[in-house]
Amino acid sequence: MALILPCTFCTSLQRKNFPINRRYSPNLRRGATTTTCEFRIPVEVSTPSDRGSLVVPSHKVTVHDRQRGVVHEFEVPEDQYILHSAESQNITLPFACRHGCCTSCAVRVKSGELRQPQALGISAELKSQGYALLCVGFPTSDLEVETQDEDEVYWLQFGRYFARGPIERDDYALELAMGDE
Repeated sequence: MALILPCTFCTSLQRKNFPINRRYSPNLRRGATTTTCEFRIPVEVSTPSDRGSLVVPSHKVTVHDRQRGVVHEFEVPEDQYILHSAESQNITLPFACRHGCCTSCAVRVKSGELRQPQALGISAELKSQGYALLCVGFPTSDLEVETQDEDEVYWLQFGRYFARGPIERDDYALELAMGDE
């Protein structure tokens, strides 16, 4: 169904003579003029039955939050980030940067699939092992994931680049440094 609405430019003009736009007024005789603007913009109006092809599929996402001991189940459309959908449904999940650059929202996929083209915080190797980032992940099927310890994933991602392994925290040295200030 098509609906023709007057354009905003034309409706702002008052009682001017313009030639008829024959494309949208084919029944009027050639050369006729009118006191109102006939320039119109076609606008498509869809009915609920027309929208069937425009519906974005949604998938059930189950997140096992290990840190809080909670399981969350919610629906996520394929065109929305999992973290954003969870937040819009008042579900709190771990995150930090929201840009796919850190490991705060890292999860391990237990079943299902997701697409994460902007996940810079985890390598292709970790992705192939089932790691994903919720902040930049789009579900492509029903999905079940488990949150991970941020430090563990960070170590898997970047640990090989540090020469002597994880750094042990030295509280005594920290106290001395803080005392000097």
